[in-house]
Amino acid sequence: MTHFYLINIQYLGFRYHGWQKQPKLKTVHLMIDKTLNYVFGGDFRYKTLAAGRTDAMVSANNAAFELFLEKPISDYAEFLTQFNYYLPQDIRALSITEVDKDFNVIQNAKLKEYLYLFAHGQKAHPFCAPIMTTFRDVLDIELMVIGAKLFEGLHNFKGYCSDVTEKGLYQREVLSCQLIVNTEFSASFFPEDTFILRVKGEGFGYNQIRIMMGALVQLGRYEITLEDISNSLKPKSGITMNFVAPASGLILNSVVYN
Repeated sequence: MTHFYLINIQYLGFRYHGWQKQPKLKTVHLMIDKTLNYVFGGDFRYKTLAAGRTDAMVSANNAAFELFLEKPISDYAEFLTQFNYYLPQDIRALSITEVDKDFNVIQNAKLKEYLYLFAHGQKAHPFCAPIMTTFRDVLDIELMVIGAKLFEGLHNFKGYCSDVTEKGLYQREVLSCQLIVNTEFSASFFPEDTFILRVKGEGFGYNQIRIMMGALVQLGRYEITLEDISNSLKPKSGITMNFVAPASGLILNSVVYN
């Protein structure tokens, strides 16, 4: 392949089994490649590679994949128009940028921001389900705000990851972790008060954000304490957090490239 492009996309993950192609399952990568086949009409040999994989039902507000081609795209605007015309309605291409052969969509991703959108203390409208988790218990939001800040910095997140192995990288740095009032997403059927957990870092372990959110929910229910969270992050901690928050509230909000 001699031509390389970075394509930014967004998608609602509710009806997909994540990004990665899997036998007999509908995934975002599968639909991307099917659409490219149609747009190129067999005239281009191509390959696609994502910056990272999202799990089943996880959405993305601004994700990206790298497109490798043997022939150049002559008209970016026309390509985006055709690509979006044939993509499913829950996937949209935002932009296309040419990159050089040394660019690597995985290695050059230096900062990722995830959002977890949620409400609490009620049964929400069913239309919220694809993008927001509603925890039915009333939660102590003020305590959860304090708890979220404990995740900032370089910590041992082994107790916050699924499928832990001896060779896994669990000493990770969370650059920012804030629990805030939601002002980014709105709909007429949303509950009156909704919230976002906003987390930024270079990389995260499997299910790390969802388990961090789960720990904050347990904190908000008074099932664990701030001290429990602090102790779980210590270098030699053997504490494992066992509540994985539902996937549909998680959104990959942005990826920053070097």
